[in-house]
Amino acid sequence: MESSTKNVAVITGASSGIGKEAAKQLLKQGWRVIGMGRTPERCRQAEIELSEYTTSPDQLSMLIADLALMSETRTAADAISRLTGRVDVLLNNAGGVTAELKMTCEGNENTFASNHLGHFLLTQCLLPLLQKSAGKSAPGATRVINVSSAAHQQAGPFDWKNMQSPDRFNSVAVYCQVKLANILFTRELAKRLSADGIVAHAMHPGIVASNFASHGDEVMQQHMAQAQTIAPHVAADTLVWLACDDEPGNSTGGYFFERKAEAVNSLAEDDEATAMLWQESEKLVAPVLP
Repeated sequence: MESSTKNVAVITGASSGIGKEAAKQLLKQGWRVIGMGRTPERCRQAEIELSEYTTSPDQLSMLIADLALMSETRTAADAISRLTGRVDVLLNNAGGVTAELKMTCEGNENTFASNHLGHFLLTQCLLPLLQKSAGKSAPGATRVINVSSAAHQQAGPFDWKNMQSPDRFNSVAVYCQVKLANILFTRELAKRLSADGIVAHAMHPGIVASNFASHGDEVMQQHMAQAQTIAPHVAADTLVWLACDDEPGNSTGGYFFERKAEAVNSLAEDDEATAMLWQESEKLVAPVLP
C-alpha cells in the first residue's frame, strides 16, 4: 500500500474519453490516480499515455474490470484497498450502451449494470476509504461524482417490479432510464453521507465526440452522427472542477453542466424513488458482499 500524502482519485472509464482526460488533468495537479477500464489493451495504451504526466512510478495505477460484472467490480475494489489507504474523490464516469438486450452471466441487464449497478457497488466497497479521507479533511473536500446525462430528462418512472426492463428492451429508453438512476443514486448518496462531510454530485458531460454510440441502436447512432459534439477534454473540465474546486464542496446532491447547476427531471426529486433504487440495488449486489 502506498503511503503518499497526495490526494487520491479513483476514476472509472479512465482508459478513454472523458475519464482519461480527467485522469490527465488530475495527474498534472499532482494527484495520485487509480484508473479503471474494461479492455486490457486500451488500459495499457492509456497507462503509457498518462505516465507522461506523472512524477513518480506510484502516482498512476490502471486496473482492468468490467463494471457490468459485480464479481469483477468487487475484485477491483479489493485491489484499490490494497493500493491505497484513502480515496479523496471517486469519479464514477464509465458508461455503455448496447443495441440489443444483453444479459450478463450474473443475470443483470448490461446497460443498467455497467452504468449504475457497478458504480453503486464500487461506491459501497470504497466507502471506508472515502470516510477515512473525510475524517482527515475539511468538510466537502471528499467527493463522489457520478456522470449522468441530459438523456435522463426523457426517462419515465421506474417499474420497480421490472426495474431492468429485460422483457421490453429499447436501447435508447433503457439508457435514459439508467441516467435517471445515476441522479437518484447521487441524491440518496448525498443524504446518507452528509454527516461524514462527503459531497455527492452528478453531472451532464455534453455530447462528447467518442465511440460511445457505436454500440447503440440505429436511432442512437443517427442522433450522435447529427449532433454537435465536444472534445473529451472539454467535457472533463466540469468533472475535474467538481472534484477539485472549492465551490462544489459547499453543497451536495446537485446536477451540473458546464460548471453550472442544472434543473433535473421532476422524477429525480422523488425521495421515495431514491430510497427504493438504493434498496433494490442493495439486493442485486448482495451476493458479492460479505
